[in-house]
Amino acid sequence: MEAGGAQREAAQPVLNVSEETPVAGVLRAVDTEEETPAAAGQVVTPYEVSAPVGGIDYEKLINQFGCERIDAAIVDRISCLTARPPHRFLRRGIFFAHRDLNTILDLYEAGEKFYLYTGRGPSSESLHLGHLIPFMFTKYLQDAFKVPLVIQLTDDEKFLWKNLTIAECKRLARENAKDIIACGFDIERTFIFTDINYIGREFYENMLQVQKRVTFNKLKALLGITPEDHIGKVIFPSVQAAPSFPSSFPHLFSGNDQLRCLIPCAIDQDPYFRMTRDVAQKIGFQKPSLIESSFFPALQGENTKMSASDPNSAIYVTDSSKQIKTKVNKYALSGGQDSVLLHRKLGANLDVDVPIKYLNFFLEDDDELEHIKKYETQHQEYKEGRMLTGEVKQRLVEVLSELVATHQRARAQVTEEMVDAFMALRPLPNMFG
Repeated sequence: MEAGGAQREAAQPVLNVSEETPVAGVLRAVDTEEETPAAAGQVVTPYEVSAPVGGIDYEKLINQFGCERIDAAIVDRISCLTARPPHRFLRRGIFFAHRDLNTILDLYEAGEKFYLYTGRGPSSESLHLGHLIPFMFTKYLQDAFKVPLVIQLTDDEKFLWKNLTIAECKRLARENAKDIIACGFDIERTFIFTDINYIGREFYENMLQVQKRVTFNKLKALLGITPEDHIGKVIFPSVQAAPSFPSSFPHLFSGNDQLRCLIPCAIDQDPYFRMTRDVAQKIGFQKPSLIESSFFPALQGENTKMSASDPNSAIYVTDSSKQIKTKVNKYALSGGQDSVLLHRKLGANLDVDVPIKYLNFFLEDDDELEHIKKYETQHQEYKEGRMLTGEVKQRLVEVLSELVATHQRARAQVTEEMVDAFMALRPLPNMFG
């Protein structure tokens, strides 16, 4: 599920579309009319995310994809319903878009249930910080709403898209599962599965139902699938769709085929679920709801996400404090000026500054973050040149080192037996409430 690269390609025409796949929702964002410089040439697909200088134009994506922005009213509503402060990813607009989130909140307010579904494509030995984002947020949702969660490890996808053997994909899935478990998920509410091991029976029946109702032209428009791609790439979208339907998990949701599903994910996964929402009611299920995040940028800037293929673009959960310090100091794009004198005069450009963006993700204290970003006469602040780039990077190194060290301690406690327990086919009698 990683994305990267900087290819620019014209949008394909959309055929056989419905309300969930509007013509404006083509992913390769190179429209010719009323295009902003930041949006011109940006590419956002499940397999490729890139943009020219200025980064991803998220407003354009919302308009193209047909999703809705998460506003302050929704954030306040979540806080009221769960009786806890909103996660920093919500209050800072990192999870910024949704599909039918209010429907899920209406159900919850009325005393009804739903379940969570998210996933990971296991293509690397360890996760980087960008990979942690959806799992950190999903854990918050699980804890706040007290609902079950299914986590899909798409080892089949990585065999189809990467130069990896099936055996290696299966091994990486288990290794990634250990990092996911280390995030703190409740085993009484969580089922983790790998596609290669789990697919069959009801899950496969739902795949077939999706496959019969999605045309090749729709896949071409949504995902860039071409006649030259192997047929595995044509079939896989139905694999990612199936967990949206509760009957795919009879050991959990038997007899509850109308249970609603909420999917936390990055916005590059939206096309998979637009396709899923297109067919859901046609095959007797509710449409899944989505809550979608912006991208966690590479150390070199916002033109791409972090990429597992470039170790210097990413902070890994296996990095030491020394490695983190080296990467931040050497590779993290600064919005500061070229000299101290100029920086004191002009201040930092926070729109491009990666250390500030990373602190926005991971520094919990809102007051401290605002103190760094904004000007107050009695303090040193970055935007006004009263705080230097080195000071901001030093604070970031402290925050990331603590985060990664905490994760490493939790990961060291995860055994093979714990992975087996999370993946065991078993009922979860305490999964609600």
